[in-house]
Amino acid sequence: MRRWMKKAAAFLCVFALLAGAAGCGKDFTVVLTTGLKKNEVFRIEKMSCTLPELMVYLTNLQNRYEAVYGEEIWGAKTEGTSLEEEAREQVLAELAQVKTMALLAGEREVTLDEKEEQRVTAAAAEYFGSLNETEVTALGVDEALIAQMYREYALAGKVYRQIVENVNPEISDDEARTITVLAIRMEDEADAQDVCRKAKEEGADFEALADQYSEDTAISYSFGKGEREEAIESAAFNLGKDEVSDVIEAQDGYYILKCISTFDEAQTQLNKEKIANQRRNEAFNREYDSFVNSLVRRLNEELWDSVEMIHDENVTTDSFFTVYNQYFQTT
Repeated sequence: MRRWMKKAAAFLCVFALLAGAAGCGKDFTVVLTTGLKKNEVFRIEKMSCTLPELMVYLTNLQNRYEAVYGEEIWGAKTEGTSLEEEAREQVLAELAQVKTMALLAGEREVTLDEKEEQRVTAAAAEYFGSLNETEVTALGVDEALIAQMYREYALAGKVYRQIVENVNPEISDDEARTITVLAIRMEDEADAQDVCRKAKEEGADFEALADQYSEDTAISYSFGKGEREEAIESAAFNLGKDEVSDVIEAQDGYYILKCISTFDEAQTQLNKEKIANQRRNEAFNREYDSFVNSLVRRLNEELWDSVEMIHDENVTTDSFFTVYNQYFQTT
């Protein structure tokens, strides 16, 4: 059950909007107050989020999720929180981020050009046209609202790209180097020393030793710098191909490593892209966090607490973001 819940929770991050922008699940910290309109879930400065907007996001997430795990997934709980509650919070955070980034676009005088506006109009027509009458009523949307949502989403993506466009980190092969090792983890140091002796002095087959003695099911690992505990990383990156380490004391036991590959070119290139994206996100987050901390945020707590998923066999829409990507994935 725990592994299944982790996979399900990871799906929420995959669904996270503006992939690569500010990451999954940025908190939506608000000042709780009155004065919002009846249908207004929250307001950040002049940017308002209405209930229909939230229901579009939530319902699309819900239907995509149920296609993978089934409707019963929403009752599952981890650490006392149901997956439905996590999904609601994720949607709130994502919408707050989009609204904030649209405000930041205004601050930076970022606007959509004529072609982008045409894409907004076309995407809104396509998505709204895909909704049946039950869905239109249940979500409470019209085509103009869908266009507004796509416009804000496009502005958020555009301001992100503007902020990071000059971030072009040069990453060396060594910095991004990915290696592959076989690992034996044991809880007793004396036993680990004995197994290490068998591997190094007696030439016993390392993989067979790992299958017999390791406390972990997985024995093969590929990783780059900064991805493992320092003691393990330091030992691993100093091994030559086919070399076996001494016993390494780590937080969760004692390790013996055998280096299978000192340089995986394909994985290293992927790691370069990962590091570059991390640095772009860091540059974006510095500006985003500074901006968001200056904003007044208000949440309609009563309305928010009343939000529930729609359980209706006639409400199956799940293409809001797919349609967006069809029109904006190359920009």
